Order: sequence, then structure tokens, then C-alpha cells
Amino acid sequence: MASRTSQIKFGTDGWRAIMCDTFTFENVRLVVQAIASYLLANAKSERGIIVGHDARFLGERFAKEAAKVLIANGIKVYMFPDDAPTPVIAYAVTLHRTAGAVVFTASHNPPEYNGIKYIPEYGGPATTDITKAIEGKVGLPVVEGGESVDLSAALEEGRLEIIDPREEYFRHLSSLIDFKAIAESGLKVICDPMHGSGRHYLAEVLEANGCQVKLIRGNRDPLFGGGMPEPTAAQLKLLADRVRDTGSHLGLATDGDADRFGVIDGTGQYITPNQVVALLLVHLVERRGCKGDVVRTVATTHLVDKLAAKYGLNVVETPVGFKYICEQMRQKPVIIGGEESGGLSIGGHIPEKDGVLANLLIAEMRAVWGQDLSSILNRIMADVGHVFSRRIDLSYPDEKKTSLLKDLTAAPPETVAGRKVTRIIDIDGVKFVLEDGSWFLIRPSGTEPLLRVYVEAESEKKVQAIQDAVAEIVQQH
Repeated sequence: MASRTSQIKFGTDGWRAIMCDTFTFENVRLVVQAIASYLLANAKSERGIIVGHDARFLGERFAKEAAKVLIANGIKVYMFPDDAPTPVIAYAVTLHRTAGAVVFTASHNPPEYNGIKYIPEYGGPATTDITKAIEGKVGLPVVEGGESVDLSAALEEGRLEIIDPREEYFRHLSSLIDFKAIAESGLKVICDPMHGSGRHYLAEVLEANGCQVKLIRGNRDPLFGGGMPEPTAAQLKLLADRVRDTGSHLGLATDGDADRFGVIDGTGQYITPNQVVALLLVHLVERRGCKGDVVRTVATTHLVDKLAAKYGLNVVETPVGFKYICEQMRQKPVIIGGEESGGLSIGGHIPEKDGVLANLLIAEMRAVWGQDLSSILNRIMADVGHVFSRRIDLSYPDEKKTSLLKDLTAAPPETVAGRKVTRIIDIDGVKFVLEDGSWFLIRPSGTEPLLRVYVEAESEKKVQAIQDAVAEIVQQH
């Protein structure tokens, strides 16, 4: 049994693996049984659980197998009629007050991957304690009859129920988004769901609220057109070209399960997630008067901090992973929580990253401000200071990662690229803040022999100088 389950480990957003390798029907049943055992052990099973999936290959089949195991354990199951965005499934958890959701998604990973994400009753990422508890139950035998439940009979008997919270989700968004401003602006928008689960959501809600919308990559394709469903600058070149060619105001993209966003402004410029978080903070404070904390991960831009200082707001820095932002959102009033990898949510919404919401907020900002995002961004930086960010990967042996981080923490460099080190943050990897406000973060990859290095400074030249210095520091270890 150990050999079958030893590779099943929950990362920052659930368990992901390659289909037909580790991600098999047998292992899926084992993981779902572990979730069922967790719910039963913690007296949560009576509320039932949602089972959902994104647009990936075999998603519906995996979801049905999961439903059988849960029903065999005496847990009522709610399912969607089709694939759905992860944030919509998370919202449905809070809407139907279930014990949580089992979601089959590998988000922005390549098409050969699939995954299982457990969303607890609060509608956000599971905490480390919860995932460890579930992981500890992986390997328990699947309950008798877990493969043979008749789902048609279960539907008739009320042990399975089909739900579709799309309209409720759209109504909820209307309490968070100024659709009147969007409708009056006459925005022309190109939407790019990247063949994923956002294809029936973002474009539809924008069109219903007066936008001229054109859709690209709007069909379901489990191969994602031969690429990765990740809304990065490289993957959104088609969207940028289409925005320029059509004279549109915005290009808005979502990743495979629509929990991440990608933004192209009217000039065809890719607006990074770091920049989007900063832009939306400005919008939420200056145009809406929002109050609360600003939450960002340790790898996210300090442009947010510069703006927060201007507005007199508190910034909370968390480890990488939206689950840490979620914890803050559950504890206190938060204006916005964001991460450099494209995850974002706001106060009043579920504590889960939502690419549909993020894109709608950007559409609202474009409508209200009446300017291209890059123009607004330039004005912001002229006010609080220019910021340039970069992430690189450095090859580094797995066996040396721990000692490197220990050495850098115990005996940190006094200067880097001619600048004094003024602060060291070790909540996730090791981060060095320099005297001029520039910084870099060294964070080991959990899946590859790599170091993720994040660098930020006031000019591209300084970013390069720090990057070169960091590469030299790493090489010396």
C-alpha cells in the first residue's frame, strides 16, 4: 500500500500528478476516501459535499468516481451539470453551506496533469493542518461498495443532487462590481478563457452588462490548444495581437480553472499580476473608499507597500500560496489580497482566488477611469516611485537547498550589488531587503531541482545587477 500512496502529497493547492502515471482512478479513490474519512472523523459529513471539475481530460469521469466513494461513505453529494471554475465551486460551498468541495483541477498546469483540491466549508483553500490530516488518511481502504454505487439511483433517492449556482454567483458579483459604470462605458473587450472553465462566465457577464465582447479560444479543449492554460505574457500573445488589431479597450484571460487572471490593456501591453494588484488597490481606495488591511505574499511587489504607506494602510506579508492570504481574509477586514502568480480576491468575496472577479474589477477600473491601464500605472509610479520586477529560475541540487537557506540566514551577506542589507525575512525561503528599498527572494522549488529567485528594484539596470549578484552568491554555496 505504501508504494501506491507514497507519491500522493498535497502541495500549496492540493494534490497534482500526471494522468495514467500517479493520477489514476485507483489513487483518486484512495484520496477521496481520505477526504471522506476526514469529514466523518470531524463530524462534518452531514452537510454533504460538492464534487466539481474543470475542463481537463476525464474530469467528469474522475468526478463521478469520487461521488461514488463519498456516497458509499454515507455523505450526500452535490454535482454541477458541467465543468465549472474553481472559484464558482468555492462560492457554491458557501451558498449551499456544505462541508466543502472536492475539485478535480490542475489549474494552469500542462494538459497531461490533473489534480484534487479540497475546499473546506469556508469556501477557500484548505489550511496546512487540514491537508496534513487528509494526507495522513491516504491509504485507508476504500469503503465497501465505493466503486459500484449507481449514481442514477442515488439521484432518485436524494443521495446525489445536481446544482447550478451560475445565476447566484452572477448576482453575488453584482454586489461587488459596478456593472452600471461598465455598461455606460461602451467597453470593447476580447475574452480569452484559454479553452478552460471560464468560457461560460466572464464573456457572458460582460456581454450581459453592455460590453462589446469577442471570444477567442472559447471552446473546450482538454489539450488547451497544445500549450499551457496559464495567462502569462508568452501565452497571451494571441490575445495581445487581437486587442491591437481590433482596437479593443481590454483583453481579459482566465487560466484552466479560472482562478487566475491575465490582463492586456488597450495598447496591447501585458499588465503583470503585480501591477494588477497595485492598480486595483488604487481603484478600491481612491474610487470606492475601501478600508482594511492589504495582504500580499512574500514574492509580491512592494509597489503595494508604497501605495499602502501613501494611504495609511497596514500591509500583511504571508508565505507563498493563496491559503495564507485566505487565513488573513477570514480573520480581519481586508481590502485586497493578491499574489504575483495571478491570484486575487477582495473583501466581501470568498477567500479564494478568482480570475473572473479580478478581470471584472479591471473592467470596472477601465470604465471608471477612462484611461488605458498602462497610463494609470505610469501615473502611479511617477507618484510613489518606479518598480521593476523579475523572476528567474536557477538550477540547484535538491540536497543542497536546505543548507543554502540555513547558511544565508545564519551568515547573510552585508551588501548585495553595492547596497546594504537592512532586513531579512524567512517566512518562506529567504528574502533580503536592501537599503534603497530593492529586494530579492530565494525560494526553493518543491518539485524541481531549482531555486526561484524574485528580484525587484527601481530600474531594470538595478534588477540586473542584483540578479547577477544573487547568481554569484548561490554559485559560491
